[in-house]
Amino acid sequence: MSLSYVTPSPSSPWSTYLSQVERVVPYLGPLARWAETLRRPKRALIVDVPIEMDDGRVCHFEGYRVQHNMSRGPGKGGVRYHPDVTLEEVMALSAWMSIKNAAVNLPYGGAKGGIRVNPQELSQKELEKLTRRYTSEIGIIIGPQQDIPAPDVNTNAQIMAWMMDTYSMNVGATATGVVTGKPIHLGGSLGRVKATGRGVFVTGREAARRIELKLDGARVAVQGFGNVGSSAAELFAQAGAKIVAAQDHTGTIFNPNGLDLAELMPVVRAEGGVGGYKNAERIDNEAFWDIDCDILIPAALEGQITAERARRTKARLVLEGANGPTLPEADDMLADRGILVVPDVICNAGGVTVSYFEWVQDFSSFFWTEDEINLRLDKIMVGALKKIWDTADRHHITLRTATFAVACERILMAREERGLYP
Repeated sequence: MSLSYVTPSPSSPWSTYLSQVERVVPYLGPLARWAETLRRPKRALIVDVPIEMDDGRVCHFEGYRVQHNMSRGPGKGGVRYHPDVTLEEVMALSAWMSIKNAAVNLPYGGAKGGIRVNPQELSQKELEKLTRRYTSEIGIIIGPQQDIPAPDVNTNAQIMAWMMDTYSMNVGATATGVVTGKPIHLGGSLGRVKATGRGVFVTGREAARRIELKLDGARVAVQGFGNVGSSAAELFAQAGAKIVAAQDHTGTIFNPNGLDLAELMPVVRAEGGVGGYKNAERIDNEAFWDIDCDILIPAALEGQITAERARRTKARLVLEGANGPTLPEADDMLADRGILVVPDVICNAGGVTVSYFEWVQDFSSFFWTEDEINLRLDKIMVGALKKIWDTADRHHITLRTATFAVACERILMAREERGLYP
């Protein structure tokens, strides 16, 4: 059955992705004949994940793994555990992975996975059972040369270790390359945890230079203070910027003189969010979008920047640390207001780039230092952004449309050259 059966709601992630594809088609030339490939995921797997809970009950959870496009290589993309996960969301996330991997020219296609669950309601043992059963269910389509999962929202190195072990037990051999984002001693890569945030900083630094925005003294507001948001915040602070606001599921804090990250980070680690930090003003969540800032970093979930919020923001530069945080009408509003947006599909590609490094290191059993990782990451990110910027300048289009143009051309060229089989 064709995966075009999903009828997206207007503000859904899949609808956002489809509108982004429509905008890029005029720039694809002869390759536009293959554009329908971009609108249809190659494969979607929906699995039932039953586990026995600590109290003896048997509970069922719904899991997904979607492979959007694999013309350029094995699928690559994270697995998220969240109560709002849907097939439509995972389809969109897998499609954005196709674009992201092609934009930085990694030899991967796009994939994504998820389970509809609130992991905070599970014990550690229940979480392990859930992960292992899910891995066994999707094991028929993942593998080091087929599809390589990684951490995403509410998943981490421990969950990747369980996934790797489960897959390895089922195939009868240790297969470290089946996932990335693993613990270092199980074949993980140095620099992986902070790689996505580092990519946000690197692309932000280059974008700020383009619009002549000095980072020293620049005011930064960060939505989402997990690995991505906090890592980006620390790097911007090291460059002299002031982190004036931070928001996550625990609340919103504000200090016009800049938050003290050395004090804030231990609180975040101990209490699971920024809400418990005392040395800042606690403000209403919606007021976050009215804060005076130069740089806005949405690093939480998709669909956060609506047209109304885009109208209110005072930022000069938006760096999309999250996947799909800006709705299409908000994108237009930001462009009309002259606010530069560095899109997710290049801005947050640092994580998958270092995942690629991890995958390569696992195959060769030869590992690089963190300095080598960061140098390679910076070089790839800067080079990819330059090509995208050149494309944007040539066609007089936004960075998002330019990123899609570069990525879709690479994907569809591979599709055309491989041909159709049988």
